[in-house]
Amino acid sequence: MNIKKLKTSSIRYKTMFYLILFSVFIILLLWESQILFSNYLYEKYQIKDMEKIAEEIHDKDSDELHSYLKNVVYNNAVCIEYMDVYGRDKLYNDASTGCLLGRDNQEFNQYMTSLYNSGEEIKAIKLVNPDYKSSALLYGIKVDNGYIFLFTMLSNVNKNYTIIKDQLLYLAIVVIILAIVISLFLAKVLSEPIVSITEKSKLLANGNYNIDFEHHGIKEIDELADTLNYLESEVSKTDQYRRDLMANVSHDLKTPLTMIKAYAEMVRDITYKDKEKMNANLNVIIDETDRLNILVGDILALSKLQANSDTLEIETFDLTKEVKDILKRYDYLRDTEGYTFNVSLPEEVNIRADKNKINQVIYNLINNAINYTGDDKTIFIAIKEGKKSYEISIKDTGKGIDKDKIEHIWDKYYKNEKNHQRNVVGTGLGLSIVKSILESHNFEYGVKSTKNKGTTFYFKVNKINNLKNNNLKK
Repeated sequence: MNIKKLKTSSIRYKTMFYLILFSVFIILLLWESQILFSNYLYEKYQIKDMEKIAEEIHDKDSDELHSYLKNVVYNNAVCIEYMDVYGRDKLYNDASTGCLLGRDNQEFNQYMTSLYNSGEEIKAIKLVNPDYKSSALLYGIKVDNGYIFLFTMLSNVNKNYTIIKDQLLYLAIVVIILAIVISLFLAKVLSEPIVSITEKSKLLANGNYNIDFEHHGIKEIDELADTLNYLESEVSKTDQYRRDLMANVSHDLKTPLTMIKAYAEMVRDITYKDKEKMNANLNVIIDETDRLNILVGDILALSKLQANSDTLEIETFDLTKEVKDILKRYDYLRDTEGYTFNVSLPEEVNIRADKNKINQVIYNLINNAINYTGDDKTIFIAIKEGKKSYEISIKDTGKGIDKDKIEHIWDKYYKNEKNHQRNVVGTGLGLSIVKSILESHNFEYGVKSTKNKGTTFYFKVNKINNLKNNNLKK
């Protein structure tokens, strides 16, 4: 099988390949152990048994020798020839497999003569049985009333052994067939849920968010299904937020552009002769241009912050002074719209941070409060001193935020339309910018909201003498 092709093949073929490979390995291992290793073990144990039998024969009394020899040939694969002092022979089990005793074989008779003439009490010769071309063992044992020859095969040539070899061959065929069947079953169990998940993932990638990744009873695949279901949910929300953002930004761009065009045409065609009306129209154009500038600036600022391409310029400054300066920008809302800013600030609050970005945070939170506050048009701004930090809070008196919506208000695509009162200032991207700036400073932040009582946004800044706990990103 082409290994390179296997790397890109399906689970079914890979499972089949590896299971068959494993089966072949097991069969070869069994074959080696049964055919080769078993012969070695058989020879080893046979020699050990023959040594023990030879010693026992040598030590037996003549009275019990014959009965012992009968017992030996009955319980062991051996044959025995007993030659007494008068030269008479008696064979025991000469019909056993491969026995050469009692046969007219010149070469074998020479082995027997050499043993008889050696004069040793016990002597063994290893030889080759010409009938089976396999190893055999011949013992010569001197006893009181004569001489005993003990013969045995050192290779297993029994029919049972041959049957075992044949069975191994059949077993190999059966195991390989079973491996194929099991691999097809496993591949079906494993591949079908993966194929299903793959097909549904393609649909998800193409924008179909009404998909349910089902469980299949396999832990890893079920975890993948849960992850993809969560991904689908989050992607669906993000896509909806993106659509809302595009709609909101398009509306915010279109409105000032329409106003600019309308008033520019009015100046060109109608009020160009009336200096007072012309200046009023030009001021409207300038205001709308500023709105456009703020919108584009917020979009660029958010992109930079989320790409981590905007570095922090850390410095020491008085936060109280900065809040007061920011509030001066809203004098026109006090005078023309009737807004009230309830302020509670210490005389001086020195902190270390990026002054411009913290100003932007406060500015965006105030804008958000203005857009969502209640009919009393009141905004509460406070700085409270804690043991280790200052807490800056901006509170409105609006309808509040539902608990299930709070976690989404920081998302860059999210807009809480239901609670939106007006769009006096800002672009709708303010809270996303706030989140990015505060996280880049490692400042704690959050929101508290009570239905029909208002919402409070807050963040905490460590005191200068506690800056070792404030790991600012530089």
